[in-house]
Amino acid sequence: MSRHRSSAVPLAWLYVALIVYASLYPFSGWRLPGHSPLAFLFAPWWRWWSVSDAVFNLLGYMPLGALVFVAAVRSEVSRWRAFGYAVASGSVLSLGMETLQNFLAMRIASNVDLGLNALGTLLGAGLAASAHRFGGVERWEVVRSRWFIRRSAGGFALLLLWPVALLFPTSLPFGLGQVLGRLREALGVLLEDTAAAGWIEGWATPVAPAALGPAGERLLVALGLLAPCTIALAIAMPGVRRVVLVVGAVVLGVGVTTLSIALNFGPDHALAWITPQVAQAVALGTAAGALLSLAPRRLVAAIGLMVLTALVMLVARAPADPYYAQSLQAWEQGRFIRFYGVARWVGWLWPYVAIVYLLARLGARSEHETAPPAPPPKMPP
Repeated sequence: MSRHRSSAVPLAWLYVALIVYASLYPFSGWRLPGHSPLAFLFAPWWRWWSVSDAVFNLLGYMPLGALVFVAAVRSEVSRWRAFGYAVASGSVLSLGMETLQNFLAMRIASNVDLGLNALGTLLGAGLAASAHRFGGVERWEVVRSRWFIRRSAGGFALLLLWPVALLFPTSLPFGLGQVLGRLREALGVLLEDTAAAGWIEGWATPVAPAALGPAGERLLVALGLLAPCTIALAIAMPGVRRVVLVVGAVVLGVGVTTLSIALNFGPDHALAWITPQVAQAVALGTAAGALLSLAPRRLVAAIGLMVLTALVMLVARAPADPYYAQSLQAWEQGRFIRFYGVARWVGWLWPYVAIVYLLARLGARSEHETAPPAPPPKMPP
């Protein structure tokens, strides 16, 4: 029997990337520590620790433990081995991150952090093991088999990453994929005064933002909201549940965008982004998603490619909002300094990864379009 492909596998790897980014940010100030990289293991209790740091280190590794446990169990590994894999993976990752922090001038390796991270992994794996013990993983598989087709792990991971991408502020709501301008600038600086500079001279020249106008901005917002709907519909089982997924995506997108605005500008301005123009665009995107729920999955995937392509083209031409730079500065210098880069990169790359995924969906074989029979849930003894 082939092993089950669980969405916990890509999510676990993505969470590892998040931990690496948060642990080593800002990736500058590298130097030799002048002592053994493992000396922190035997250092006395660090007197400058705080409760918030302790909670952050404890809770930060709990999802990793749970994801690794679920990924291992869904790959037909025994429960105890999956628990051991989860605890070992989190502990080894934390040891590696703390060791590398010795080489960063702005970070301090701590045996307390290592212990809290390992404990967090243990707690996360323990919670997942308890859920599995009482049939939680099997029940989730039953629900998922009723809602999504086989081999939907990649699409499911994209849907879970979409709200993470929305946490980073954008010039227009749901306007993800703002990476082309940065890529032009980076290549221009990298190849400046070299023989290769002439090869990309035209492409690397910054493009002056064009005024999209009210209609263009409405279209951008509607496409940004419709994009995750096409992902969901491309992996959803037929029936009314497809409409439920569209409505759920809209509610989730509006809620996370409101949270992002509240975090950047305060709760009093949380709903300031819902202008009449944006409300019209949200209604347009919702209506388009509801209509697409009636279309076949392959047609939805093809339309999704067009939606995502148009989205990134409009985002590349959209002018910057006057408050956008202020919000970026708040993320870079405020309390989100460890995680703002993760959300930013997810937001930059999400549409392009979604395009690749939909292309793969179009090339998938027909037998992958149906869901296997749902296994019966295991009941507690």
